[in-house]
Amino acid sequence: MDILFAQIQADLRSNDALRQSGALLQALQQSAAGRDISVLAKSAVEEIVAAPASAVSKKLTFDLIRSTRLTADLWETVCTGIRTDLDFPDPDVTAAAVSILAAIPSYRLGKLIADCNKQISNCFDSPSDNLPFAITETLGCILARDDLVTLCENNISLLDRVSNWWTRIGQNMLDKSDAVSKVAFESVGRLFQEFESKRMSRLAGDKLVDTENSVAIRSNWVSSMVDFVWKKRSALMARSLILPVESFRATVYPLVYSVKAVASGSIQVIKKLSRSSKTGNDASSLESVNAERFVGVSDVVSHLAPFLASSLEPALIFEVGINMLYLADVPGGKPEWASASTIAILTLWDRQEFSSARESIVRAVVTNLHLLDLSMQVSLFKRLLLMVRNLRAESDRMHALACICRTALCVDLFAKESVRRGQKPLPGTDIASLFEDARIRDDLNSVASKSLFREELVAMLVESCFQLSLPLPEQKNSGMESRVIGALAYGTGYGALNWTEPALEVVEVCRPCIKWDCEGRTYAIDCYLKLLVRLCHIYDTRGGVKRVKDGASQDQILNETRLQNLQRELVRDLREVNTPRILARVMWAVAEHIDLEGLDPLLADDPEDQLNIIVSNIHKVLFNIDSSASTANRHQDVQAVLLCAQRLGSRNARAGQLITKEFEEFRTNALADSVNKHQCRLILQRIKYVSSHPENKWPGVSEARGDYPFSHHKLTVQFYEASTAQDRKLEGLVHKALLELWRPDPSELTLLLSKGVDSTLLKVPPRAYTLTGSSDPCYVEAYHLSDPNDGRVTLHLKVLNLTEIELNRVDIRVGLSGGLYFMDGSPQAVRQLRDLNSQEPVLTSVTVGVSHFEQCALWVQVLYYPFYGSGAPADYEGDYSEDDPQIIRQKKSLRPELGEPVILRCQPYRIPLTELLLPHKISPVEYFRLWPSLPAIVEYTGTYTYEGSGFKATAAQQYGESPFLSGLKSLSSKPFHRVCSHVIRTVAGFQLCFAAKTWYGGFVGMMIFGASEVSRNVDLGDETTTMMCKFVVRASDSSITKEIGSNLQGWLDDLTDGGVEYMPEDEVKVSAAERLRISMERIALLKAAQPRPKSPKSDDEEEHESEEDKEDEDKKENGEEGGKTKGPTTLFKLTPEEVEHRALQVAVLQEWHMLCKDKSTKVN
Repeated sequence: MDILFAQIQADLRSNDALRQSGALLQALQQSAAGRDISVLAKSAVEEIVAAPASAVSKKLTFDLIRSTRLTADLWETVCTGIRTDLDFPDPDVTAAAVSILAAIPSYRLGKLIADCNKQISNCFDSPSDNLPFAITETLGCILARDDLVTLCENNISLLDRVSNWWTRIGQNMLDKSDAVSKVAFESVGRLFQEFESKRMSRLAGDKLVDTENSVAIRSNWVSSMVDFVWKKRSALMARSLILPVESFRATVYPLVYSVKAVASGSIQVIKKLSRSSKTGNDASSLESVNAERFVGVSDVVSHLAPFLASSLEPALIFEVGINMLYLADVPGGKPEWASASTIAILTLWDRQEFSSARESIVRAVVTNLHLLDLSMQVSLFKRLLLMVRNLRAESDRMHALACICRTALCVDLFAKESVRRGQKPLPGTDIASLFEDARIRDDLNSVASKSLFREELVAMLVESCFQLSLPLPEQKNSGMESRVIGALAYGTGYGALNWTEPALEVVEVCRPCIKWDCEGRTYAIDCYLKLLVRLCHIYDTRGGVKRVKDGASQDQILNETRLQNLQRELVRDLREVNTPRILARVMWAVAEHIDLEGLDPLLADDPEDQLNIIVSNIHKVLFNIDSSASTANRHQDVQAVLLCAQRLGSRNARAGQLITKEFEEFRTNALADSVNKHQCRLILQRIKYVSSHPENKWPGVSEARGDYPFSHHKLTVQFYEASTAQDRKLEGLVHKALLELWRPDPSELTLLLSKGVDSTLLKVPPRAYTLTGSSDPCYVEAYHLSDPNDGRVTLHLKVLNLTEIELNRVDIRVGLSGGLYFMDGSPQAVRQLRDLNSQEPVLTSVTVGVSHFEQCALWVQVLYYPFYGSGAPADYEGDYSEDDPQIIRQKKSLRPELGEPVILRCQPYRIPLTELLLPHKISPVEYFRLWPSLPAIVEYTGTYTYEGSGFKATAAQQYGESPFLSGLKSLSSKPFHRVCSHVIRTVAGFQLCFAAKTWYGGFVGMMIFGASEVSRNVDLGDETTTMMCKFVVRASDSSITKEIGSNLQGWLDDLTDGGVEYMPEDEVKVSAAERLRISMERIALLKAAQPRPKSPKSDDEEEHESEEDKEDEDKKENGEEGGKTKGPTTLFKLTPEEVEHRALQVAVLQEWHMLCKDKSTKVN
């Protein structure tokens, strides 16, 4: 290999163009084979880039550079070479030099463009075909990127030049050369796409920047391009038609985007964002009347439509189809435009040529379903369901299902409302007939099925009904969503209960799901039963069908009759339910709401009677012996059946007798444990009392609650079941898809467009940290920005030369520790800064990726060369001896002109661990349910100094502000979600709960316990005191707690900005023992002063004891934190700590609910 490399290097040094190009091709081959060719790249840069050579050799060298990594010095050489090549007389050599501009690292690009702007502008006017093509293509790639926008922000003359270049690229769309014209269309399309999505800036691994100015600059370019395309649209359409057909695809998006921006009015908002002075004059030119806008859109549609039918290239059909759907959404858009493109896109599916893009085809059709007319939506429905079923990727399948379910509800509501308003009914619009496909029906009716699709379908349909029951989101600006929301609003008529009609149909369609055998999965069935219970509760089915004289409308009578019939069917189906677990749940859902008074008393002995069927099934669950863990959870099933029977028995006399008989038998059976026996005794007494005193019966006993208390959630640590994990995964996917569709998070751009550049939206610039010492010759400060979506962090450095001399060259080296890596895979980054004048700040930045949750830091070294260019050796050697091997090696390796560097090692820049967390919203109940099941735990104690003033505590108590937490204030600005917080305002103290997720999906829960300051007589004499608080962090993965526990003080500093100090466990024990001794002495004094045997404790004593309890809780390490106490039992007593802890949990939830209620009443 060495011989080969030596041969290649020799060929590169020769001046023969043929030998050079052969050697370069061999080097590229070695690179493709995965060998390290950095030696060859170095030779190529020095022998070909930095010297005159043929255009082919230059091009191949630049390809070689792209496939390897260069050092900062070599990049300098490349930039010098490019600068000379741009003035080279041969246009092909210049074109090659221009093409490499896109690969130059962003920290070097600004200076190069600033130096060569004149030559770059001249390239546009070159008579050769190659040069305008190369410059249009390269600038199209660079100019839309974030890093260039940032350079323009800080450099006004560069901004003007770039704006001029964009104008030139726009004009090149009409260029006589096909290649130049195509590439100009592509560049303009790229600018528009970058404005919407910033995809290219992400791919380039660019640094993260604060966005306000960059949005203003980019929107300025976008608005001028849209103006240009709108004015010249006819010429551009004509130009695109005479391009070769394979190039036509590039011309579609820029035309469509510009026409849509003008037609939908978003160009006005883009102009507002650009905040340019010219908007006043230009506004008149674009204030075209609606008619002209509509004609413009129609022109473009008629220009594109022929390609849907006549083209043979799938990619072109898809591109044209998608863009026509995009246009069909403008005000005045016609459904025919949408239907033509939908049909063309679906034909691609049939042709099977575009199979790699199945997900894209389905996504394109389902997202734009609402643009079609009603009859076409209905006819497409069954076909779409089959297509969705065949999608491989879960997220795509879920998104498509969510769209289909929303469309089904939309079609149903819209058609019903139209009929109410006197229009002719359209067949097949109700939900039952939309889902009537034979395969779907078979799937729903078969008991066991291998496919999960039916569960996904039922869960998604039911959850969509729940979304429909919530208030519809307000629609600020017109767009894809506004039509859907308009149709839903039209259908529900903004009536509170109109959503129940399609929900009722959904419940009827999905009825067979209760008979399924899902191998232990229950999520879909739980969803179904929850909706059933909600509907029965709303329509109050237990009171029978309302009559007209009760004030019921015809619709209501019809709906209630349907629900009653459905309940009867469900009772008949109870015998076919497969597992005891589901049987208990279905019985709960039906028994509470069934109309017992409406049953025929003559059929009391008939085994087909509803009540008899229910009671026989209660028997079946109570005496069920042979059941595995996946089909039954015996304790829960029996509990559910007992409660359900209690409600049945106290509602109806006959039910009471039947249930009494069952319970008497169950009590004496060996299957009943002591808890069940006690419970049966209690229930029997209640039923007996109710039956003997029917007139004294308190109605609350048998009141319908309308709740469905079951769920597939389990404590994962105690019972791991594959089925539960699948349920949890399905629930996550369904909820994510629904929220994205029904309540989407607006993108940054949408927020800017709707709110304008609002002060609340702009991030506060981060705090900069100084990395150097006070007497260092260079001052370095740094701050970082992070992007959790891409897992990247950018460190922005400011370097200031504090010496009197001008430094010709300064190198900044950045090394990494922890879970950080450089985008290009190199072990360290070097930034070369030139010509640092005294006291003049120079900015530079480094972007790194974060691979996992870990303590990480960036290590910065500054190397500066005071003897750069002088060639003189350093005249100081310090204490190093002459023969120190490192010094000798350094002397040998340094070029004479650099001189020896002075190395300045800076403090490491730590990335706070909290930076790698995202707030995770969760309800208090879910949080306490999840808390015990998190396997990894770390707990520790912190102390903070509380500085009070006597007035503060009393005023705070009076106005409801809690006077504690002065040490934990900064927690509110950290990326945690405050789940709930609580102060027990008497003596005990406070408990705070926080939830977060790491960037990589791990869950982190944190609870903080402490004594409130008021309990310590602070503010009643003491001005300052040290408060202790206990932190308990639990996580889904032990690696997370290991990272937190490895540097507890650092973690506390990140959380509280240095407000809390870590206190080792032995110190905690010593101080607790000291406090205990003092309080025991006080109690002894009290007892001596007041000898009262057998009397209740005094208030003071209770106060001290509860304080001790609190300290106990602070010391507690037995994992009882946060509601991990065991379930209720009658066999042994709870310890005082458990009792207190349970009381604290209940108080937290109670108080939290009260606070939430108060908030909502204040808002209303």
